[in-house]
Amino acid sequence: MLSWQVAIADDLDLTSATIVELNAAMDADALDSEMLVRMYLTRIEAYDKQGPAINAVLTMNPNAIAEAQALDQERLSQGRRSPMHGIPVVIKDNLDTADMPTTAGSFMLKGSLPPDDAFVVKKLRDAGAIILAKLNLSEFASGDASNSIGGEIGNPHSDSRSPSGSSGGTGAAIAAAFASVGLGTDTGGSVRMPSSANGVVGLKTTHGLLSRDGVVPLALSFDTVGPMARSVTDIAIALGVMTGIDTADASTEKSEGRFATDYRQYLDADALAGARIGVARVFMKGDAEVDWVVETALQSMRDAGAEIIDVEFPQWLLESRGEFYRAIRYPEFRAQIADYLATLSPEYPKSLDDLIARAMQLTASREDGSIPNPSRWALMLEENKSTGLDSYQYTAVLDHALPLIRATIQGLLDAENLDAIVYPTSPTPADLLESPPRGSVSAGSGESPVILANLSGFPDIIIPAGFTSRGLPVTVSFLGPAFSEPALISLGYSLEQRLQAIRLPHRTPALPGETISY
Repeated sequence: MLSWQVAIADDLDLTSATIVELNAAMDADALDSEMLVRMYLTRIEAYDKQGPAINAVLTMNPNAIAEAQALDQERLSQGRRSPMHGIPVVIKDNLDTADMPTTAGSFMLKGSLPPDDAFVVKKLRDAGAIILAKLNLSEFASGDASNSIGGEIGNPHSDSRSPSGSSGGTGAAIAAAFASVGLGTDTGGSVRMPSSANGVVGLKTTHGLLSRDGVVPLALSFDTVGPMARSVTDIAIALGVMTGIDTADASTEKSEGRFATDYRQYLDADALAGARIGVARVFMKGDAEVDWVVETALQSMRDAGAEIIDVEFPQWLLESRGEFYRAIRYPEFRAQIADYLATLSPEYPKSLDDLIARAMQLTASREDGSIPNPSRWALMLEENKSTGLDSYQYTAVLDHALPLIRATIQGLLDAENLDAIVYPTSPTPADLLESPPRGSVSAGSGESPVILANLSGFPDIIIPAGFTSRGLPVTVSFLGPAFSEPALISLGYSLEQRLQAIRLPHRTPALPGETISY
């Protein structure tokens, strides 16, 4: 029996079941898609706006049950389309859906219906997945885990902690078991920081592996789409149905001959045996409890047969990474958001100038639920002052600094013959809600290294490793070279099987009726 295959158990718990296990239950006639959708809807009703009020959901799919019923009939008459057939998925509300509004978390895009689905959303639907809900996020995918249309997102592990941004709604929803899989986007840590703060598995994909067509852009040189789930198995399944060359996104041409359509084949529980793993300790010493959990994960890797080698990133890279990031991120948002806005109906803003002008008109909460978001809008002023895409500041970084960073990190991996480099995804637990936003791009010991994967375009998988004494999640990241998702999935799965560190948040416990019996 392969690692990802399962034997039918006597009972299955909704909040811990993998997609493989859910399919096994469906094959045994103990479950169908309609039942699954209804169970997730019950969890959302209990915990999103009531109880702990996680506030991860912006828009529900009103047709979810009808879609599930149709997919159940199709499964009976024709078999399933893919492992995702009838599986509920929740997605960040900066991915276009033609049947539900896409707002990017802004009151300025309220009610906006894009002309069609984003490429990856269509791939999911074609595979039989059900888009259950659109999720709350940082406004225009930057800043705090809050916005002007949906307000503040909660962390299901703690009412005093942030779920982090910008995919905070996805991280919180997956931790609270609102669906099997969620989609986030990552430009500067936006899949990885919420995965860490909420204690779930996440994958920042190689730049070009998944299409960004139909995704509200933040900076296309860095933007990626990535799955988030409660297991590496579910990450592997979801990833495989979304890959492919997209003529509307030229970056996907880089993936020609390098993507897979089924990543389950890489779920190897013994992958750590003989692996060479670098550890970047410069990103530790931010919190003693986080460091302890990371050290236990490293020891588990050694016990599995991996060799752990300390590695050092060049000081110039640590000191300059934030400047390089902003030199690309700010001017690209200014130019590329206008391209996206041009695809929307005439009543919506058409430029960053328009967005700023409309934001300045909202200085207090309105009856329609719109809420001021000064910190994000102040950042828009900085973005609007940035240089153009033809400036020497921008082109020098794009043409010279980013290739240098890729070559440097690839050289570090090659010089030590490393399979991956590991570090704490976040050197500290989730931020207190009243704390100022913590950027992911500043340099120095004790600060997150996640920006390196964006600057290089390399993939990064996040694995839950344990908890602090206050019950806050700690995760480790595996960074690998371009299109090394197969190796990272193998290593992540191997560590996940040893640690078994994911836990259902105490604020969103299991509900009656969530046990599936055969």
